[in-house]
Amino acid sequence: MKDDIEKVVARAIRNKIGREKEYRAMSLKMHPWICARCSREFSERNIHELTVHHKDHNHENNPKDGSNWEHLCIYCHDNEHARYINDSSYSSIPTSSSTVARHKPLANLGAEIMKRKKKAKG
Repeated sequence: MKDDIEKVVARAIRNKIGREKEYRAMSLKMHPWICARCSREFSERNIHELTVHHKDHNHENNPKDGSNWEHLCIYCHDNEHARYINDSSYSSIPTSSSTVARHKPLANLGAEIMKRKKKAKG
C-alpha cells in the first residue's frame, strides 16, 4: 500500500515537472526575455532567473497561445505570490454587519453639557 502511494506521488511529480518544462519552453519562445514588472532584461547567461508566472495563479491553465503566462524575474515573482497570498487571506475576513461597531460613546455629549450648564445656572 505504501509503495503504491509513493509510486503515485512520484509519477505526479514527474508529470508536473514535465508540464513545467513544456510551458516554460513555449513561453520563452513566444515572449520577450524581459520581466513584465521591473523590465529587467535577460540573456542566455541569466535566463534561469526568469520565471513563467501564471496570471490567474492556476498552474494547470496553460493555453497554447500563452495568454495566461508572463515572464517575471525571481524577485518580482516572489513578490507577486506574496501579495496574492496576503490578498487571499484578507478576503476571508467576514464583512457582515455584526462585526461593525455600533456604540457611539460621544453621541449625547452635547446634551449632557447643556444639562450641566442648566443645573449650574439654576
